[in-house]
Amino acid sequence: MNLKSIGYVLGIAILATACDKYKTKVTESGLKYQIFEHDDAARKAKLGDIMSFHLVLKNGADSTLRDTYKDKTPVKLVLQAPPFKGSFEEGLAMLAAGDSAKFFINADTLFAKMMQPLPPMIKKGSEITFTVKVLSVLTSEEFQKQQSEAGVKQKAVDEKVIQDYLTKNNLTAKAQHTASGLYYVDDVVGTGEAPTQGDNVKVHYTGKLLDGKVFDSSKNAGKPIDFQVGVGMVIPGWEEGIMSMKKGGKRTLIIPSGLAYGVDGSPGAIPGNSVLLFDVELIDFTKGAKPATPPMPAPTR
Repeated sequence: MNLKSIGYVLGIAILATACDKYKTKVTESGLKYQIFEHDDAARKAKLGDIMSFHLVLKNGADSTLRDTYKDKTPVKLVLQAPPFKGSFEEGLAMLAAGDSAKFFINADTLFAKMMQPLPPMIKKGSEITFTVKVLSVLTSEEFQKQQSEAGVKQKAVDEKVIQDYLTKNNLTAKAQHTASGLYYVDDVVGTGEAPTQGDNVKVHYTGKLLDGKVFDSSKNAGKPIDFQVGVGMVIPGWEEGIMSMKKGGKRTLIIPSGLAYGVDGSPGAIPGNSVLLFDVELIDFTKGAKPATPPMPAPTR
């Protein structure tokens, strides 16, 4: 066999391998999938592990419903037991770090299990495709350690970003800061007492990135927001900043990412590790019941 023939045979063999690699297969439970990349030697996820992955979610008409590449915010998910046969979680459990694949999930089954009606953009009887690229697989302990180390490094980065912002905008002399790393500039101090944990506050706000881009505003909505302060309903930077204000006070909060939306940000609005500006006005507050247990963080603003 000459070199030309050998090359031809090798080409055919490679093509056949590639076709088999991307071939749509079905598990015993009925999950349809395609494997694009797989490394048998790589670390495979186990139940309870935290998986970080990019995800492109599409409906049956091939319209993109979510794209974490575009958002620059990978999904972080604790791998749990499949809630039903042929579920997305079953597919994730097949993958290891570095793997990529596509899973086809029946829309009717998925939304029935979620006990939700089909959204208008998803047709009855169609399939939703989940295209995944696994970035990492970590145990809970490894994940917590990684987050802690990253938080320490990011705090120093945020501090420099804030100092540069204050210098650029001639705010260094006006700005005050707390031990947590929160900075604020008072325009109006207000009068009377400050709200305490459990009080119900009424606040007008405008949230901006450091470049001035507005991502949210109660004024655009036409009314202030009401919430109970100090119980984990808003990001920590808000909790601390508002509980040191007085009624009628107006201030700009300069919030480091660790007291805002952290490494993940808010998809489509706030990039990860963003220092945020909030112009806030404490319109009023009323005394509320103090929580019986320490608040759990659940940022919404």
